[in-house]
Amino acid sequence: MQNDDLYNPTEVHQLLRESVAEFTAREVEPQAEEFDRREQLNIPLFRKLGELGVLGVTIPEEDGGAGLDSTAAVIVHHELSKSDPGFCLAYLAHAMLFVNNFYHCSNAEQRAKYLAKSLSGEWIGAMGMTEPGYGTDVLGMTTTAVRDGDEYILNGTKTYITNGPEAFVFLVYAKVDGRVTSFVVDRDCPGLSTSNHIPKMGMRASSMSEVIFDECRVPVGNVLGAVGGGLSHMMRNLEIERLTLAAMSLGIADRCLEIMVRHANERVAFGQSINRFGQIQRYIGESYAMTEAARALIYNVARSVGAEQRNRLGSDAAKLYAAPVGKQVADHCMQVMGGSGYCREYPVERLLRDAKLLEIGGGTLESHQKNITKDLTKQICG
Repeated sequence: MQNDDLYNPTEVHQLLRESVAEFTAREVEPQAEEFDRREQLNIPLFRKLGELGVLGVTIPEEDGGAGLDSTAAVIVHHELSKSDPGFCLAYLAHAMLFVNNFYHCSNAEQRAKYLAKSLSGEWIGAMGMTEPGYGTDVLGMTTTAVRDGDEYILNGTKTYITNGPEAFVFLVYAKVDGRVTSFVVDRDCPGLSTSNHIPKMGMRASSMSEVIFDECRVPVGNVLGAVGGGLSHMMRNLEIERLTLAAMSLGIADRCLEIMVRHANERVAFGQSINRFGQIQRYIGESYAMTEAARALIYNVARSVGAEQRNRLGSDAAKLYAAPVGKQVADHCMQVMGGSGYCREYPVERLLRDAKLLEIGGGTLESHQKNITKDLTKQICG
């Protein structure tokens, strides 16, 4: 039943939040520092997300998913990122970039082969779009697919692919006669390989690699939708990707705000709690205001994003505003904590490192500014 709660619009959403929050506190928080240090994805923990039922949060119940909406997807990313944004990024790459995208552009035969094991977590998924020479300029991609009888032969390299080292299934964009086309490619396809893990500044609890296609042979039946339909698949999925990345930044901000407030109340200097000093109050007050603004924008936009409902303007605005919030609040938190915040004894330095990616991945801040200007100009000027 619907209610007036923007953040938990139904009882199901509230129960989902409680379930994910409890899982995060019990299972995710205790391992976050260790797997950040290892720079590894905690695969056994990742598969527990399948048991929790959230690897297919946006997939209809009749096909094995949770049958929920974009608000539910936002809730999961929001709660997980309070403890481990790196682990959450691996979840996003699987549940949004692969599972959600694959489901909405696949046929019954393809779903029968790939969906169940992806929903359980037995097969980890990833998406291949970015290339060494082409990031935001996705139409410039050079990966090609040429038909050869009952197969397509793929050649090219994708880079910065989250879950690349562990993934068994990939949703890959390649050009067929110059038209962007979607393929599902798995490890059993000859000619597919992945590089070693690419070390990175933050989000270290998820791994990243190149995915290389060297005369990679993919059955014709692995084309998703129609040849040339990849661009529409990509654009549709980018909206929920950007929304959930924004939710990750909100999770970081929530956690850092809590740490900041507790520390400022407990830390004594010159005979009083440091939260009595105006500069500290500025950090706390501004952090709270920007976090609440991000929360309202993200959850409001989530109501208007779905497989059959497009809102690029809203999803770009949500990520453009919210992505820097996590980084700014984490920075304020570190400043309030001083030297202790800079040390690895506390999670703030990890959260600050993790937050930076959200200004880059899923579209840079500059790409959102471009999209918003283009869409507003069309809307206002015709």
